[in-house]
Amino acid sequence: MKAGRVTDFTQGSIPRHLIVFSIPMLLGNLLQTFYNTVDSIWVGRFLGPEALAAVSVSFPIVFLLVAFTTGLSMAASVMVAQYFGAREEEAVRRTATASTVLLTLIGLGLTVVGLVVHRGILTLIRTPSGIMELATSYLFFFLLGLPFMFIYNNIGSVLRGAGDSKTPLLLLVYATALNIVLDPLLILGVPPFPRLGVAGAAIATTVSQGFSALWGTIILKRERFFVFERSHIIPCASFVRTLFRLGLPAGAQQTIVSLGHLAMMSIVNGFGKTVVAAFGAATRVDQFSFLPALSFSLAISSLAGQNVGAQNFTRAREVARWGAIVAASFALPVSVLVFFFAPQLIRIFTTDSEVIRAGVEYLRIVSFSYVPFALMFAYNGFLRGAGDTFQTMVNTLLTLWLVRIPVAKLLSLTALAERGIWVSFVAGPTAGYLIAYLYYASGRWESKAIVRKDRESFQQAAC
Repeated sequence: MKAGRVTDFTQGSIPRHLIVFSIPMLLGNLLQTFYNTVDSIWVGRFLGPEALAAVSVSFPIVFLLVAFTTGLSMAASVMVAQYFGAREEEAVRRTATASTVLLTLIGLGLTVVGLVVHRGILTLIRTPSGIMELATSYLFFFLLGLPFMFIYNNIGSVLRGAGDSKTPLLLLVYATALNIVLDPLLILGVPPFPRLGVAGAAIATTVSQGFSALWGTIILKRERFFVFERSHIIPCASFVRTLFRLGLPAGAQQTIVSLGHLAMMSIVNGFGKTVVAAFGAATRVDQFSFLPALSFSLAISSLAGQNVGAQNFTRAREVARWGAIVAASFALPVSVLVFFFAPQLIRIFTTDSEVIRAGVEYLRIVSFSYVPFALMFAYNGFLRGAGDTFQTMVNTLLTLWLVRIPVAKLLSLTALAERGIWVSFVAGPTAGYLIAYLYYASGRWESKAIVRKDRESFQQAAC
């Protein structure tokens, strides 16, 4: 591993580390979201509301299929951060290599499963008949790119754990540029390419992800993160135990979230394709609005992981405190901007007046959730970096299934109608922040550090 590409977070200014490390991740997340949003812009403005709704209804299904693997990527990031903080470079290399090989194999398996069950899931969540064939077409081609998505995501997780947030940004720049070029060619059928509609959007994304995964593998091999030898590709038992001890709760957390999204999508679908299209367009804006919180959460995880790995719990607590301050400070102005510029933001995706009206209502209600959402992500990110992925799973379960979904279902049956669903998006993060903070304040996370709790297994990881 080349020293110039990684960062030691056990020393230096915590707020400076948080901001400097988060900037490439924020830019990367902006590109990742833009990467997906480009599809919706082309589809919504040139193929119509039905096509936009078909793409929108597909994403919770994709999220469900990638949830478990996302958890394993998070576990790999935590392990790399704590091993890096403990100065165990061989364990870092083994984690990077073995986790990427494992996730590639799982991605191939999930592609096969997804191709078999995706139409059934679309039916299960009450996808309107007018968009069923379009949604099926989009999902089919999108699912072909799952292995590439998993490879890239794990490469990014490994690098962030070691304090490198610039290389993942570089990979996204390449992928996004390629996606922007391919989208109009394949969606609209610019000669010599055929007009493929929503399927073209999915194919463009798959090709771009494939390029990003390949180039990321080459970079990590060159930087000596990957060592393609039997001893690295096939890990010892202690590595597998630690990866799954951290990854299973994180994967379960993502599954809980994805199932929650499907449940919410099912409630939204009951209000017809106009509300579905508005929800799809407005949640694209949400994705951008939540990016600072997500970026700081990932940064907090990396800083917390390295300091917990170094056994510096006092400095780790400072990471949590500064993380919450910085995350909330960025979320507040975003909330204000989205509230006042909601009409202009929705018009980016559609010209349909009814879709715009419903989308504006969503954004003006949900903008009040951005600050509590940022605080919830800050403390959950800290707990994840400390190795307490089980508690973050519990926090998510309580927030989503005991607060947001029941509130959405109940209020949607009142005179508020779909606006009751939007109110639940504020109630959920507010409860989630309080739950995460109270657990953090209890100090129980200290006993979850993999370096201290499982020292023998930790040493064996370099066997």
